[in-house]
Amino acid sequence: MAANQLAQSVRRQLGIGRVLPLGGPADGSWITEEAAAGALRASAGVPPGVRLGALRLSVADPEGAPESVVPAPPSALPPGPLRIEAEFTAVPDQPLPAVADQVRTALLEASVQQLGLVVAAVDLRVSGLLEAGAAPPAPVPPGPPATPVAGPTAGPAAGAPEPLEGAAGIAVVMREVTGVARPAPVLGGQSRAVRLTAGHALVQLAVAAGYRALDVAHAVRQAVAAAPPRPSTVAVLVTAVDRE
Repeated sequence: MAANQLAQSVRRQLGIGRVLPLGGPADGSWITEEAAAGALRASAGVPPGVRLGALRLSVADPEGAPESVVPAPPSALPPGPLRIEAEFTAVPDQPLPAVADQVRTALLEASVQQLGLVVAAVDLRVSGLLEAGAAPPAPVPPGPPATPVAGPTAGPAAGAPEPLEGAAGIAVVMREVTGVARPAPVLGGQSRAVRLTAGHALVQLAVAAGYRALDVAHAVRQAVAAAPPRPSTVAVLVTAVDRE
């Protein structure tokens, strides 16, 4: 049984890719490589006639990256600026260096505006050429529908049950933050969206469509830090970014 659980955990870890810093050392936020790459692939700024291939993200200078102010999730990379490595194919209807510049700009803008990543470099490789009039790539399937959420309330309504505490209470607070689609755990067991350890809370969630991942993570950290049991530190791991 233990061996099966370990194998499942390894498969999940390989599926989500690296655990990347979201923001800087004081932001206490991370995002899975799978979630970040999915959002970048769906960027509307990628020029027509371009098909993105392999896309990987890593810390540009791991040895020079600062330490996180907040305890990091298991296996997370240090919060240094990132490097994006991407392959693409394109229709040769304009010079490839110009196309590469457009792809690079699209990836940088999506990284900052949609996610909140700090990116130091974008390395591109042309992996092939497409014939003029080639069929466009298949549309990216939409993410799961976002769960409607409301902003945090001032307190329980009259006659409402007593608020939950501990990890269960934190999960309730997290769900009420605008921009959170749903709990979405991938580390530490798929049923544990909130992990409490020695005064530290790790919250795993999906970001709703149309919200910037880093902004949602900041809002969740503030809400969780103010809720019982008032953890001394809070880290957020974004494991999915929904698309409209």
